[in-house]
Amino acid sequence: MSPRRPIACRPARAAPTAPRSAAARASASAGRAKAVRRATGHCAALGIALTFAACGLAAANPLRAAALDAFARNCFSPHLTARAAEAELAPHGRHDFYDLRPFSAPAPSKPATEATPGTDRRCEIAFDGAHGEAAAEIALAALQAEGIRAEAPLPLPARPDETTTLRGARFLNPARIAVVETGTRPGPNGTETFLRVERLTPEASAEAIR
Repeated sequence: MSPRRPIACRPARAAPTAPRSAAARASASAGRAKAVRRATGHCAALGIALTFAACGLAAANPLRAAALDAFARNCFSPHLTARAAEAELAPHGRHDFYDLRPFSAPAPSKPATEATPGTDRRCEIAFDGAHGEAAAEIALAALQAEGIRAEAPLPLPARPDETTTLRGARFLNPARIAVVETGTRPGPNGTETFLRVERLTPEASAEAIR
């Protein structure tokens, strides 16, 4: 799961038109940049540079861009709780969260759907449309930004209904592993894009490391 170099976010060029004054060109350029920033909400939130694909997505549909941003800002945080996940992820897409061994919450967050065997935490967001490549770039950039960079064995099998654009595992610390996956799959309104991180239990992590 080696990271790919992100491409800086910038507005697309318009087709050539009649020459304009320098002031007019500067004003138009500033207007395009402002529109892109307004569409994405965060073109580089937390220092995470959006890729060209994600920038295009943001300009076309800021709601989907917000879902990518919500995953990057929240799902790798060990302090995320079910209440915070509901507040931060639910407004931007269909989300799934559980944490059976919370780092800071007073009680475990039980899964609303079936927990993946060998895991004790999941943070996932999904939204309509096929944007798996942009999702992969965002997930990789978020891992880099959080300093989660050491590759680990990948013990979880692929899910048959998902077409993944990213499947990999990283060490959260020397004894714990997280599995990160992005891609597309059938959703309630057709194809949907998903981003997911699952933390292995201490026992499953130890087994994978052997």
